Amino acid sequence: MKDTPLIVQSDRSLLLDVHHRDSDACRSDLIRFCELVKSPEHMHTYTITALSLYNASALGLTVEAIMQTLEKWSRFPIADSVRFFVQDMASRWGKVTLTEGDDRSYYILKIDNERIKAELVRRPAIAKLLQHRDQHSFLINAYHRGEVKLQLIKAGWPVDDRIPLTGGEKITISLRQQSVAGKSFVVRPYQEMAARALLGDMGPGTGYGVIVMPCGSGKTVVGMRIMEELGMRTLIVTTNVAAVRQWKDELVDKSSLRSDEIGEYSGERKEVKAVTICTYQVLTWRKEKDGPFLHLDLLTEGGWGLVIYDEVHMLPAPIFKVTAELQAIHRLGLTATLVREDGREDEVFSLVGPKRYDVPWSELQQQGYIATAYCHEIRIDLPEELEIPYAIANKRQKYRIASENPRKMEVIQALIEHHPDDYILVIGQYLEQLQEISARIGAPIITGSTPNSRRDELYSAFRDGSLRILVVSKVANFAIDLPDASVAIQVSGSFGSRSEEAQRLGRILRPKNRSSFFYSIITQYSSEEEFAANRQKFLAEQGYTYEVEVWPN
Repeated sequence: MKDTPLIVQSDRSLLLDVHHRDSDACRSDLIRFCELVKSPEHMHTYTITALSLYNASALGLTVEAIMQTLEKWSRFPIADSVRFFVQDMASRWGKVTLTEGDDRSYYILKIDNERIKAELVRRPAIAKLLQHRDQHSFLINAYHRGEVKLQLIKAGWPVDDRIPLTGGEKITISLRQQSVAGKSFVVRPYQEMAARALLGDMGPGTGYGVIVMPCGSGKTVVGMRIMEELGMRTLIVTTNVAAVRQWKDELVDKSSLRSDEIGEYSGERKEVKAVTICTYQVLTWRKEKDGPFLHLDLLTEGGWGLVIYDEVHMLPAPIFKVTAELQAIHRLGLTATLVREDGREDEVFSLVGPKRYDVPWSELQQQGYIATAYCHEIRIDLPEELEIPYAIANKRQKYRIASENPRKMEVIQALIEHHPDDYILVIGQYLEQLQEISARIGAPIITGSTPNSRRDELYSAFRDGSLRILVVSKVANFAIDLPDASVAIQVSGSFGSRSEEAQRLGRILRPKNRSSFFYSIITQYSSEEEFAANRQKFLAEQGYTYEVEVWPN
């Protein structure tokens, strides 16, 4: 038996001993081709999946490199079943390729392997999209490019799309060396690497995909760098109006674009310009539940050369169909996590593109690009008068009772007193709870019903230091830049949402001259404990650990 931190089991689960001296190095290797499943105190569980291997292969990681990593870290010999799965799934990338045809209205789907071809043509959903060309290839209608890729990945055969992307209308954009605000500005080395990973040599098979980087690490800069390199008409789709205006502010501050050259397409404005920023909400808005989406044609009829999907893990279901039609243009997905709560990661892979770049949070933290963060889970008892209501409640009611535990208030007040000089965000899920907290601590609140003008006013006050504490609902989970925030107090969350946990921690990771603290207050011996453990999985994968304490301590 070797003195190494990993046990590779025959069911493709991997057990990592977090107390071993080499656990951090092992974790950094594993996240390139594994997914985290469980993360208790002593042993973290990872798994190797087909999609994790497709992503690894698209990044250029070979079967040999994956197996060498497993053999390097595994205490025991690796089972043949694991070797076979890695060989089978990782080698599927590149077996089915999509290339240009003689006629622009058709593409060529090439399948060299006779067995694979026979398997695929037996599937009605695939067969109806194919026209026989020769022994090893089929013609597909250009309009069906995205649908073919979706159906094939569901059949277990990811498509290596080698069709050159078309260019949109040319625009002039260059990044500044000094921002309008007067600060020195340079693209960081890892940001340049991320941009280059997506663009490659600008040839077939490049120019589309997903960049995974921590919150606070400058994903917007990566987007702007790619815009500068391509110089094409660009649509940026993001999560809310506040994020739209942050993108616009960043572009004006750090690029040659003027404010009047950037369009805002939201519920409040409908401007379409060579660079346009819109929200997912406006694209999926309709007058009636079963009515048409009135603004989706902004995606398909804007003549875009580049579409940037900010927080791509939030891509709404209705946009997938339209995204399937946008396979001929450059596509960039930006996110801190590929985890989707609806399990549609394979559709992001097929329609936006494979993961092109991924950098661990802990690595950027060590280099000083994001703040050092300490995560604490504070467990409190349920008041005696709520024990019976909790006991007889259904599952959803139990979670809400535990989440709205009134004893959380005293913890919040104690934490605020413990951080007298920090800028603090109190984040939660339930509006009544947040409104009560806001009233008790005398801090303003931002929820979904807060007008955008009021949100902008409060965010600005927080940034300029005139406001030190802000209570926010889940509307502030995504794409909100509050660089001085150094403490986040999470009082309730969206059940077991791993991506939400990552985004909330991200609110306090902007680099600063102090450490950051993330507190999650939960009711012990309740369903909230189970959901909190699931939310923490993603952060554990990134090397963060939670210090658990019981209140009062």
